Amino acid sequence: MTESQKPERSASGPPSRGSGGSAEARRAEAEASLEASAEGVGPRGIDGRPIRVLVVDDSAFMRKVLVKMLEPYDDIEVVATAMDGVFALEKLERAKPDVVTLDLEMPRMDGRTALQRIVDDFQLPVILVSAHTSKGARATFEGLAAGAVDFVTKPERIFTTPLDSLSADLVQKIRTAAKAKVRRPALRAPELRSLCAPAPKEAPATEVVAIAVSTGGPNALSLLLAQIRGDYRPGILIVQHMPEGFTGQFAERLSKLASIGVREAEDGDVVASGVAFVAPGGRQMEVVRASGKLLVRLSFAPPVRGHRPSADVLFQSVAKNVGSRALGMILTGMGEDGAEGLLAIRGAGGHTLAQDEASSVVYGMPRAAIERGAVDKVLSLSEMGAYLNALEDRHYPQGGSTWIA
Repeated sequence: MTESQKPERSASGPPSRGSGGSAEARRAEAEASLEASAEGVGPRGIDGRPIRVLVVDDSAFMRKVLVKMLEPYDDIEVVATAMDGVFALEKLERAKPDVVTLDLEMPRMDGRTALQRIVDDFQLPVILVSAHTSKGARATFEGLAAGAVDFVTKPERIFTTPLDSLSADLVQKIRTAAKAKVRRPALRAPELRSLCAPAPKEAPATEVVAIAVSTGGPNALSLLLAQIRGDYRPGILIVQHMPEGFTGQFAERLSKLASIGVREAEDGDVVASGVAFVAPGGRQMEVVRASGKLLVRLSFAPPVRGHRPSADVLFQSVAKNVGSRALGMILTGMGEDGAEGLLAIRGAGGHTLAQDEASSVVYGMPRAAIERGAVDKVLSLSEMGAYLNALEDRHYPQGGSTWIA
């Protein structure tokens, strides 16, 4: 087994520095539901030392909250805090953090400017701490496009909301970010869109491309979808791990980069040619057959291994209802979501792809699928759009159709 094929090391929660109690029990329960963190990052941090974190937020109260959240974890050490981008850049040299958490709305040098400096000059992974608002969502996607690795959302009612789940989410993402590859998009949006043909009139699709993606997904999907021709005939279904309230704006942003249509899925949507549907945060998405068409079904079914939406849920339904006329893809992301479902698609006669390690921000999800024997072909992100277009050319004779691969 090669180094790139070795299973990811799981990372259970570190022992608490504090004493027992109900808060500690809730934190432990929340943490127990997390999937494996990035390879090489676990209860002992990076190479046996804690992950060094710089917390940047203009709110003194929020800085204290974030520091308090991270205190119980022995594998994480907050080495400094800063109230704005100017102070953050000053402290980067002295504190030498591994990961930065960053609020985008700050005085003086705002978060977006600071983010660009941190990514360009220091090549450090940044996790955005975003307001759960429409304005916050827009700023978050701009930050992800500028090179942030991931984001967490601030509670809407900070004084009354239990912070255990946010703490577990933040810790999970810090551990992942500590080993993530920091990169910015290779092309700007106008250049990407110019590669695509005009979109056709929507028609019910008979073939489906199902995509699973997590950490690093917003930029990966921006690049991939922008390279797909507007007259692409299979329908596209996407599970991107993202909280409720963000996927609608995410789909809207993708639609501005792509020549195909992109929108947040609604229950009962007809899977259509030249349209990509993004699973809403907080819902499970499946595909079903009804009246000779493929339809989207959304539900509040329980999370699967902590995920709702879950790629495994989508992929299993695609294997069952689309079979050999399906193509499943796993892109960059943490954990193992989608691996079993991708194996089901392959077992049903569908074609399966995974993103390679070199172009993945985090290689967990592709690696898990490859190790299960679920993947037919491994490609770099820059190759995938051309590959999908070429498959369609090869398998759609003039005036007719056949399976996708």
